[in-house]
Amino acid sequence: MKVSRRWRRFMRTVRLPFEWIGILAGVAVFAVLPRRAMLRLCDFLSAAMYRLDRRGRKYALANLRVITGDYPVEQRYWPPSLAYTPTRAEELIIRRSYRNMARSVGHAFWTCFKARARVAKAGELDERARRFLSENRPAVTVSGHIGCWEILSQLAYLHGHRMMSVAKNIGTSGMTDLLMKARTSIGQEIVRADGAFRQLMDGVRSGKSLGLLVDQVVSPKDGGVWVRFFGRPHPVSAAPAFFAAKGRVPIAVAWSRPLRDGRYRCEIVDLIPCDEARDMWDTTQRCLRDLERVIRRHPSCWVLNYNCFRKRPTSEDLATLEDRERKAGSK
Repeated sequence: MKVSRRWRRFMRTVRLPFEWIGILAGVAVFAVLPRRAMLRLCDFLSAAMYRLDRRGRKYALANLRVITGDYPVEQRYWPPSLAYTPTRAEELIIRRSYRNMARSVGHAFWTCFKARARVAKAGELDERARRFLSENRPAVTVSGHIGCWEILSQLAYLHGHRMMSVAKNIGTSGMTDLLMKARTSIGQEIVRADGAFRQLMDGVRSGKSLGLLVDQVVSPKDGGVWVRFFGRPHPVSAAPAFFAAKGRVPIAVAWSRPLRDGRYRCEIVDLIPCDEARDMWDTTQRCLRDLERVIRRHPSCWVLNYNCFRKRPTSEDLATLEDRERKAGSK
């Protein structure tokens, strides 16, 4: 275990300068490219990433088979043991997932420059989303790492919402600051994940809307709750339900559908009134079920190479989850 931890620390140290180079190059290169050239560069980089990311491909295949129900139920925890032997259909989906991820990251860098004009050119809201944003200020918008997750808050900002989002620390403090500055170029406010609770609560009370992602692992000690995600126990943030209930604002579960021309259409999947958000576990589970439906229909739009199901519940956690499920089923 000690050797493993030392090795991980060593690899993080070795990787750090390359991460800086990648981020600085992204800001410098992507920001000056026309949109079509930016998309072509993203597609080239995604093809290279697919070839080089051996471990990520295994996670992608395992996650894809969880989505389709082809991963053995009894083998429910990570890391996956299967070899990377996808069918042609599975390989195509995984390749497209890498492309979608690269385009989403490229979009974040590309909108560092002339942000308002570029976001307006790159995306649109469907009618339901337009109506929701015009009638509900502030609001909590919820999504996952599906489609282009960056553009959701950007479009909401263009339609008159003062938006706040959360950023996890990436690399050094200076690297995180650079990425946060890039993401705030359109005018939305980004706060660090550490200590974000008070800032987000103050923001909702002052009339600001929140843009939150809920498909990543969040430990219960950090405010996460155990829910089911594709049938498996999965701890995620309960923040959307908490802020909706406390701030008495509705929740919109949404995603950005990639279009054939490289643009995105933001669509609302479900609306949750603030009164229904009082049960934080039920609301969080509902948000995950909404995202499940989208991911099952569009698996190539989700970030498949993420180590999603790595967290294992204790027997007490699992008993609590099953008790909540029984109570929810008896309502």
